[in-house]
Amino acid sequence: MSMIRAGAEKFSMVRAAGSIVEPVADIALLLEGTYPYVRGGVSSWVHQIISGLPEFTFAVIFIGGQKEMYGPAQYQFPPNVTHVETHYLLHRSSLAKPHPRKGSRQPFKEMEELHAILRQPGKLAEGKMIDAFARLGAKGGISQEDFLYSEASWDYITRQYKERCTEPSFVDYFWAIRAMHTPLFVLADIAAGLPPVRAVHAISTGYAGLLGAMIRLRRNIPFVLTEHGIYTKERKIDLAQATWIHDHNDDVCNTLHDEMGYIRGLWIRFYEQLGRMAYAQALPIISLYEGNRLRQVADGAAPEKTRVITNGINVERYRDALEKRPEKIPPVLGLVGRVVPIKDIKTFIRTLRMLIKERPDAQGWIVGPEDEDPSYVNECKELAESLGLENHLRFMGFQNMLEILPQLGLMVLTSISEALPLVILEAFASGVPCLATDVGSCRELIEGTAEQDRALGAAGSVVHIADPEGTAKAALELLNNPAKWRVAQQAGLARVKRYYDDQLMFSSYREVYSEALGVSRHPAVAD
Repeated sequence: MSMIRAGAEKFSMVRAAGSIVEPVADIALLLEGTYPYVRGGVSSWVHQIISGLPEFTFAVIFIGGQKEMYGPAQYQFPPNVTHVETHYLLHRSSLAKPHPRKGSRQPFKEMEELHAILRQPGKLAEGKMIDAFARLGAKGGISQEDFLYSEASWDYITRQYKERCTEPSFVDYFWAIRAMHTPLFVLADIAAGLPPVRAVHAISTGYAGLLGAMIRLRRNIPFVLTEHGIYTKERKIDLAQATWIHDHNDDVCNTLHDEMGYIRGLWIRFYEQLGRMAYAQALPIISLYEGNRLRQVADGAAPEKTRVITNGINVERYRDALEKRPEKIPPVLGLVGRVVPIKDIKTFIRTLRMLIKERPDAQGWIVGPEDEDPSYVNECKELAESLGLENHLRFMGFQNMLEILPQLGLMVLTSISEALPLVILEAFASGVPCLATDVGSCRELIEGTAEQDRALGAAGSVVHIADPEGTAKAALELLNNPAKWRVAQQAGLARVKRYYDDQLMFSSYREVYSEALGVSRHPAVAD
């Protein structure tokens, strides 16, 4: 495999036969901010899918924000990964230097018409989208230089500001529009330069989903979409709390329930439209559980295109962790996940403080990477110190879960948003009951779904969001009652073995990929 550098990092194996270029892979995985540079969560799932389906070849297309945000790859690629590209949406060196230019006004007029359509609920104008994406950054369309520096662009943005923006700051509006649209030119370049593949599979909406829609529209090849969490929902949470967006009313608090400023709302609508575009082109649209499938439909996905495929784990892999469990229940609460606000680490810390009032021997272990949001990590550590938890709480960073799980008495998730957390399944397979907030599929995992599943019993407890007192009480009820704890342990073991074995997941995705490749069996012709 040769390494090529041309604005992005790439390696691949391509074989040519006359004018027909054999695809570099069966499936191109479109990955935003995850595999192979970030460990855990969705990245673990991606590696699991690639490794578990060796009969398919994969191209890994990673898109991130800035290169400085990511370190070296955290995974070794399986042999069926035959092509890799790494792209950064905020790659400053790719921007041309400002210089005077008139710019063509016709493409901006066409863009205005497309935006007007996108503001309306209902069916998207596929013809206009095909034309817009095909010409983005190309001859006859809007070039990146025209968008950033031309008089035509300035006139368009200032007119939109006067007609639509309800806030006084033109500067905030101007930079918001630039920040939203500049990455689209990078995506257009990726779509144009991607070597032939038989199908594409985006693992979120957002920029990865939009890239999938672009490729589908340009090349007419199948586009599969899987959402672990609902991207637009998570971005709404992030944007509602974002301090880099300055609302015109300083008295407005940045929460989901307060009145939202125009710029903040503009960003949210932008991500909603990215989701609608991905839903319009994808088939099938996959979610991890029924609640998220219904959310996709509410956000614009056609119901007949949606389906549920749950996550799964290799239960046998955790046999040793199960066998290593001590007879006595360890008074150790484990939170496994990134140290970021959406995991609500602070509630976990406050839970531990309340727990040690009744169980002075209790310990809390926070197991996960700390490099994503350093300021939040510092806040959490300062909170722990202020609560006097130096001898009870450990920030452990990334660890080998097979060594950590036997030492836990309870797995605890205090998240404000989840999809189908693999850590709960891993805990069940290792004999660890769970406490989790009532988000995503956590209640289904702990209490069961259908009648036969629920008959297995509860594998722990479901608690309220941001409720340290209630979470501590639920933890005590299990830690102080070994009989109840062991009933929960057995329920979790039975549930993960019966419903969440990874072979069930592999079988479902084998079917999805086979159907997609059956639509596009002939080698693709190079653009």
